[in-house]
Amino acid sequence: MMPPGSLSSEFEAAHRRATVVRRPYVALLAALIIVAGSQAARAGEFNPVLNYLDPAPVWKQLPGVDGKQHSLADFEGKEVVVVAFTCNSCPYAVDYEDRLNAFARKHAGADSRVGVVAINVNQIEADSLANMKQRAEEKGFLFPYLFDESQQIARQFGALRTPEFFVLDRQRRVVYMGAWDNSADPAKVTQQYVEPAVAAALENKKPAPHETVPIGCLIRFARSRKP
Repeated sequence: MMPPGSLSSEFEAAHRRATVVRRPYVALLAALIIVAGSQAARAGEFNPVLNYLDPAPVWKQLPGVDGKQHSLADFEGKEVVVVAFTCNSCPYAVDYEDRLNAFARKHAGADSRVGVVAINVNQIEADSLANMKQRAEEKGFLFPYLFDESQQIARQFGALRTPEFFVLDRQRRVVYMGAWDNSADPAKVTQQYVEPAVAAALENKKPAPHETVPIGCLIRFARSRKP
């Protein structure tokens, strides 16, 4: 027969041991929650990586359809830069080619304050650099059209769709990201996003809105196989 109080003592000891064991796991869970919260705070409402006024990721030496290597630094003399993630194969991207070209013709001449660049990261044949060159010639693109085989720059920008647009200010901070306008059908457009964002950035003002949901096809990111 157990002495009086021995049973309760065993329960107390067991409880203390369980508490000690749980403490590291509770601390780990708290740390994970804090990290996840800080990452969510840094990301935008729709962009999984960047937020308003984040420094723009920098690309260097990406091949263009003109046979040259291009970098973000090429736009050093521009006050605002529009970055378009696009491709040949997505119908939505094709829908916006003329709009992007018209914008470049109007706002992004050699002596203008605005620069425009398009970047493709898809790895399928239709989006190869050779086919990009053909597409640029057919459409008469007035902006650099670059290819990033590594897909790194799209991941760094948090770009998920083609087309998806980013407006960078004088300090090369992201001041707008998302869709070009509110409809892929030009006849149904009732609100512009990129052009007003550029105008606001040129006046050192905050665009409204500064982020929208991008309209387009999913970027064809390569899947990495686990060993």
